[in-house]
Amino acid sequence: MHDNTPLIKTRIERLLRDRISPAKYRQRAPLTITRWEAPGEPVPFAEAKHQTFTSFGNGQSWGEPWGTTWFHLTGKIPNEWLSEEGTAPEIIADIGFNTTQTGFQCEGMAYRSDGSIIKAVEPHNRYISLPGAATDIDIFLEAASNPDVIDNWSFRPTYLGRKETSRARTCYRVKELALGLLDCEVWSLERDIQVLLDLALTLDEASSRRARIFAALSDCLRAVNPDDVAGSAKAGRQVLRDVLASPATASAHTLYAVGHAHIDSAWLWPIRETARKVARTFSNALDLMDKDPEFVFAASSAQQYAWIKELYPELFARLKKRVAEGRFVPVGGMWVESDTNLPGGEALARQFVRGAGFFRREFGIEQPEVWLPDSFGYSASLPQIIRLAGASRFLTQKISWNQVNRMPHHTFWWEGIDGTRVFTHFPPVDSYACELTAKELKHAEDEYADKAVGTTSLVPFGYGDGGGGPTREMLGIAHRTRDLEGSPKVQLSSPSAFFEVAAAEYPNAPVWSGELYLEIHRGTYTSQARTKRGNRTTESLLRAAELWATTATVRGGYEYPYETLDRIWEKALLYQFHDILPGTSIGWVHDEVERTYAELAEQLKAIIEDADQHLSPRYGSDSKSSVLNYGPFPVQGIPALAAGTPAERNSIEQTPEIRDNNDGSHTVITQALEVTVAQDGTLPSIVDKTSGRQVVPPSTPLNQLQLFRDTPAQWDAWDIDIIDRETRINLEDVTSMHIEEAGSEVRIITNRQCGASTIIQEISIPADAPLITITTKVDWHEKEKMLKLAFPLDLRAEQATSEIQFGHIHRPLHTNTSWDIARFETPAHRWVHVGEPGFGVSLANDATYGHDFGRWTREDDGGTTTQIRQSLLRAPLYPDPQTDQGEHFFVTRLRIGATIPQAIADGYQLNLPLIPLPCGSAPTPLLQVDNPAVVIESVKLAEDRSGDVIVRAYEAHGTRAAATVMGDFDFDSVAAVNLQEQPLDNPRITAEAKSVSFSLRPFQIVTLRFRLNGGHYQVEE
Repeated sequence: MHDNTPLIKTRIERLLRDRISPAKYRQRAPLTITRWEAPGEPVPFAEAKHQTFTSFGNGQSWGEPWGTTWFHLTGKIPNEWLSEEGTAPEIIADIGFNTTQTGFQCEGMAYRSDGSIIKAVEPHNRYISLPGAATDIDIFLEAASNPDVIDNWSFRPTYLGRKETSRARTCYRVKELALGLLDCEVWSLERDIQVLLDLALTLDEASSRRARIFAALSDCLRAVNPDDVAGSAKAGRQVLRDVLASPATASAHTLYAVGHAHIDSAWLWPIRETARKVARTFSNALDLMDKDPEFVFAASSAQQYAWIKELYPELFARLKKRVAEGRFVPVGGMWVESDTNLPGGEALARQFVRGAGFFRREFGIEQPEVWLPDSFGYSASLPQIIRLAGASRFLTQKISWNQVNRMPHHTFWWEGIDGTRVFTHFPPVDSYACELTAKELKHAEDEYADKAVGTTSLVPFGYGDGGGGPTREMLGIAHRTRDLEGSPKVQLSSPSAFFEVAAAEYPNAPVWSGELYLEIHRGTYTSQARTKRGNRTTESLLRAAELWATTATVRGGYEYPYETLDRIWEKALLYQFHDILPGTSIGWVHDEVERTYAELAEQLKAIIEDADQHLSPRYGSDSKSSVLNYGPFPVQGIPALAAGTPAERNSIEQTPEIRDNNDGSHTVITQALEVTVAQDGTLPSIVDKTSGRQVVPPSTPLNQLQLFRDTPAQWDAWDIDIIDRETRINLEDVTSMHIEEAGSEVRIITNRQCGASTIIQEISIPADAPLITITTKVDWHEKEKMLKLAFPLDLRAEQATSEIQFGHIHRPLHTNTSWDIARFETPAHRWVHVGEPGFGVSLANDATYGHDFGRWTREDDGGTTTQIRQSLLRAPLYPDPQTDQGEHFFVTRLRIGATIPQAIADGYQLNLPLIPLPCGSAPTPLLQVDNPAVVIESVKLAEDRSGDVIVRAYEAHGTRAAATVMGDFDFDSVAAVNLQEQPLDNPRITAEAKSVSFSLRPFQIVTLRFRLNGGHYQVEE
């Protein structure tokens, strides 16, 4: 028998395109349109409404790049429409969408004349709902002429990423703003046909189910009159009823469909535009809830809710009611969906303190799920932080982007560096922005790796990245696939409902231990170096400001600056969003962030100075010499977490010897090292005097600047391709070099030219320690190049150790497996370490995150060379063609014979430099700890403003540790608390008059709450 399904498919597709879709509106009626162009940045509705609007018509152009145009739409619904059964009047709104890509071009939001928001207008949402009883139309449409920076994922350099370089031209042309009478039966027929056609195309060609569907579609072709779609739509639906009613098999996979809209807090648009995207998306979701009682929508990021509360209070009030009903679900418990590789430990903890705190205060809810679908890999510290935040479940999708290896499970327990586990799910649909197509649903069922035990997975549906969210068409699919033969079952759900079912059916899920490394987007550890430095500096100054403000409050009657610190933290946490801190946003975003970092630094320094002024009357003043050591280790005779006067060095006894080798090189001899500096500024020899070891392999000097081609196949600012490692150029030529003796240290300064760039290096070698500090200043003007700083070492190391939040991680240096090969660029925080038993070398940095490690056997003697390289700068062209152009500096500290505890101390000391105190107060340390393995990470006052002191510490060496924290202030009691500062049973602590003792497992975090004498302990409502 002849197979006529291709013909049926073609005819059905044409019927949908040419007849049914145009017939969804039975009638159209014109509207009166006027417009007003906002002259600068967006303005609120109350201001726009009273401007002078001018005449405008369909077909006219509007909107310069990043501009805002307000349209005023007025008219009257024709009387005859009101008696039409099965119809719904609405506004057809096509403001000139150039593509169907939601979130990357023009968007709009409709307001009633009283200022209340109706919904958004987007490429897949080209209508504005109208209330059933009203006949007069009086609507304002705020239209954003955001340019198409994504340009069909072309990754071409664009001038559109900065407002000042965007050309003054109109971007869009209104295609249609008119009244339309929606035929609900025709709309439903379109959904019926589309669901069945898409389903049939996913089924085996020989299956009876496919044959029956195509037979029904053939009958539908005969039933629907192309010249009278409205009159025959009901008959067309009738012939499809049986195939739509056929239930799924008992063993069909169940997909818990959660309405969602991933909204990047900045990316290919500025931060101010994100707030409008959030309002548009949330209004869409609320509009759908009014029409579909089963629809549930989940959205993360407390920052986005805070924007709505501040800028759109009417929308926030409606949202809050739906939250109480459990239909609008805040998820994640974080301030933003942050990167998790680059933020410091305390900052990552504060994402949850601020985020979960906001949800608890505003909505009275606790968040059991952490929702991070799109971040670029997940730190092995995260499980413990999640648990301490009060959550127990984790969801991401991004690991499905791995280029080489596939994760073996979709539902599993994820175990962190301290042994903490969280129940984790990767949606096998492999997308956080599903449209619920039959192809997507089949992919989820087929790919689910745990189908031998589990029967369920989660599918987040709704347009994302630039927002938009679910549509009524998606909900139409969800209802039709609830129980449909040949398809997985689709159940509209909340995230918690899914996790409860999944955990119940799979309690003994397998365990994945360690980081969730993403095998793509490795360039995010390096791109936009100034943004990364601003983050590191802000984190450090926040630590100092909170410590000294707490000290002044407890000791000197100072008024703790809660509001200022809260505001600064919220900015800092926002900028750790996974397209800001990783360096993958347009130039507008990074310019704004870098300016704000400079402002935050000044504000934090002002807090430190203000606190010091309050302390000085009590503790004296010596403005010439007193400094603050806000780090966790003593420095130059000053205790940790305290102020004092640095101890003076005996420069005569400690002056290094400098030997001229008569070949252009010099050898610097100190108490600890003999360091040879070649005439090109590299270090061909370092002898450790304690062990007698030569640290540098033959013919491969340390401190080697290397330039690489950097032209990834796609994802410019995100990616590094391993093939570009084959293009190395060693920057050997120097234009000048000179040596300076500076008391107890020697400095060697070199100048280099690298293409259009200049590089100045200062190598500092102290007299009394096995340290070499290298400051690299770069005026960078390269394009599509990468600059690395290489340190080959005469070591046979089996693993590289890198600092992460609240601990460190070991990664193998061999390439035995595909997992090892794919991990060719890795993130680290303040230090890395490699070594053999009994001898190691560490490298600390002040603002570098990207590193790579290598190991090879030398041909000369069969010895092993282990190499550390720091990734200093990149120069991708997309999305910001000016990425990293200009001046930078990087400080690297090399320690010879280093242990991991020494590496930890170096990392802190390099990143937390002594701060001069203008008033010179020097009270005794507020807190001291008797075990160097237990590091105090933060000291602050409690979030509930009770005045209680909060101290967060962690075990840093990777061992079990007992410690006592001594507090030099009066307190009534002390309790171990979680990140929300609520009591915990574990770890158990023993408190005495001035101290508290406890034991920690490796890398365990402990947060202590000291209740002050006369203070009060209150739980936030």
